[in-house]
Amino acid sequence: MKHPHSRRHFIQQMSGTALALAATNSSLAFADQWQNRVDGYSKKISPNDKIRIGSIGMGIMGFNDLRSALKIPGTELVASADLYKGRLERVKELYGPDVMLTADYQEILNRKDIDAVIVATADLWHARISIEALKAGKAVYCEKPMVHKISEGWNVIETWQQSKKTMQIGSQRVSSIAILKAKEAVQSGAIGKLFCIEATTDRQSALGAWEYTMPTNASEAMEVDWKKYTQGMKDEPYDPKKFFWWRNYRDFGTGVAGDLFVHLFSGIHAITNSKGPEKIIASGQICYWKDGRDVPDVMAAVVQYPETNEHAAFQVMLRVNLISGNNESGGTKFIGSEGVLTLDGNSFTIHQHKMAKAPGIGDWDALYTYPKKMQDELLSQYNKKWSSADQHDQSAPDIEFHAPQHYDEHVEHFGHFFDGVRNGTPVVEDPIFGFRAAAPCLAANDSYFENKIIRWDPVNMKIIHSI
Repeated sequence: MKHPHSRRHFIQQMSGTALALAATNSSLAFADQWQNRVDGYSKKISPNDKIRIGSIGMGIMGFNDLRSALKIPGTELVASADLYKGRLERVKELYGPDVMLTADYQEILNRKDIDAVIVATADLWHARISIEALKAGKAVYCEKPMVHKISEGWNVIETWQQSKKTMQIGSQRVSSIAILKAKEAVQSGAIGKLFCIEATTDRQSALGAWEYTMPTNASEAMEVDWKKYTQGMKDEPYDPKKFFWWRNYRDFGTGVAGDLFVHLFSGIHAITNSKGPEKIIASGQICYWKDGRDVPDVMAAVVQYPETNEHAAFQVMLRVNLISGNNESGGTKFIGSEGVLTLDGNSFTIHQHKMAKAPGIGDWDALYTYPKKMQDELLSQYNKKWSSADQHDQSAPDIEFHAPQHYDEHVEHFGHFFDGVRNGTPVVEDPIFGFRAAAPCLAANDSYFENKIIRWDPVNMKIIHSI
């Protein structure tokens, strides 16, 4: 492996830190790094370094993103936009009367005193608003997936490159220190060569299936700017489900693939240094949540990654189940030739198992179908060729890693973003990374709805063909 850390060095490092400190939910390797970030929260920021924020889209992620962003020192909320009046009222309750409130995000983009915008709208608006914001000279934090359609990807990338502004995509897990340590583990060969990944997200609740609590005035069309919301689409009557439960509809969201596969792809790409897969095939159905949605509630995909300079060829199996008897669970298993790394949130476990050098003889084997004399001869030859040590698998105690207590990857992700805004430093998830994570998800949707295998060029970021 082309990596400065040898497997032995990594195992020694992990054994001496993460294993010993797992019980205290800490890690020497990153406790200092996180503490430096926390200490930075108490530093005073000069008025000239203050970053003034406009938030566009104040749904669940809009409020959560804003909460995380404002934990970074030297940030200030100036304006918020949303198409539902009730959410703007809530912004005023939380952040005071001085925040400008509007149903028209362009009013935010027109303000010269706003440095950065958070785009947390329904998926169909991500690319449009991001492009307009970059052209208006704003730094952009855009929720995942970066685009609603694959065809939008290059427009966002080229606008970002021309603007020379900072842009970060909101799959916050790629900023997690667990991802960084897992990357070290995989790159150092701690699980041997990686050939297979299994990634799942299971849910078992109405909220988990995106049937969110409706406001009491949801049926009152005057409370929502439906005309703006559906701008550029064919005319259709106001439907509160398509506004408040937009994730369930292809015209407004990207389903389980764009909403949940994208987190799995982002983590996989960050850990493996991969640019993406070359073949995607998906299947699924609406099994339980028959509430008018037109995207599946159970979906699986098989995705093939080609061999590159960064990694061997490997296969990924993805699954999302919104009606799982396994309750709320999930994780990503990186299955190598000599072990498995299981990533779960901000923690992971490495289980090592090295196959014996000897091929094995007896047990479930053809040996016992041969004459007794031949069996004895074969056993004698085998024991002469292979030592006792060669004939046994090798394993070691599991290695565990846990992020420091109170660690928050959402805040870390925004920390990287605002560092980029202030200092011009690279972010961890720029639009190229974001598109390479989003495109396979959208290709999985295309595979499902069109019943096709999608061929993707991960280097040049374009569909080759579908069959």
